[in-house]
Amino acid sequence: MKRQLQQFYKYRFLLNELVKKGIRLKYRRSYLGIMWSLLEPLLEMVVLSIVFGTLFGNNDKTFPVYILSARLLYSLFSTATKGALRSVRSNASMIKKVYVPKYLYPMSSVLFNFVIFLISLIDLVGVMFVLGVYPTKYLLLSFIPLGILLMLTYGAGMILATMGVFFRDMEYLWNVALMLIMYTCAIFYKPERLLDSGFWWILKFNPLYGVISQFRNCVYGQPLDMWTICYSAIFSAVALLVGLYVFKKKQDEFILHI
Repeated sequence: MKRQLQQFYKYRFLLNELVKKGIRLKYRRSYLGIMWSLLEPLLEMVVLSIVFGTLFGNNDKTFPVYILSARLLYSLFSTATKGALRSVRSNASMIKKVYVPKYLYPMSSVLFNFVIFLISLIDLVGVMFVLGVYPTKYLLLSFIPLGILLMLTYGAGMILATMGVFFRDMEYLWNVALMLIMYTCAIFYKPERLLDSGFWWILKFNPLYGVISQFRNCVYGQPLDMWTICYSAIFSAVALLVGLYVFKKKQDEFILHI
């Protein structure tokens, strides 16, 4: 462990440059640039609020906050894992030329998307104040679900990065999986709708929904549910350990497949 920490410290500046590179490439040739990180969530929130709020008869005036708080977290998980999946193959030229700890590539993908996510939280704060959802002491606990989300995203990203080297079709399969995950995270519907359908267990055992629901609790001034937060934390920790193990075990074979 000490050796790995020393290695990480040695290459910390490279990680910093990879994060900056990821942000620059994301907004390359974009007129709006980083402003799109603020506009995109707001536009999606408006559309989803109209479709799943107004047209479906939802009279809750804070429904846009409900949607945006979940959409931001899901978007982080989605974009970061997709970026991590491609990270090793997209940096093949550097991997073939110089030695760099390969785990830095999926890590940088997750981190630069996390930076963009933090910027987009400005939208959430603004919408909360406009719609009268004011911060409470529970908002200070939001770092707990966000930390679990970061751990879950990096763990899943490491697994996907490994699989993406050997199975090129994994990128398309993961896009389909993300669609299924989105619909099981209660982003634009109330979870109570599933109580009578027999599918409540899908939400209960979905760690990403657990993170989203607890972040919503912080936003709406409600205490964290300890069972949900512990389950999501344990699941994320296991995913991270599995991801690190699989990546380390297979990383020496990457050069033969990229």
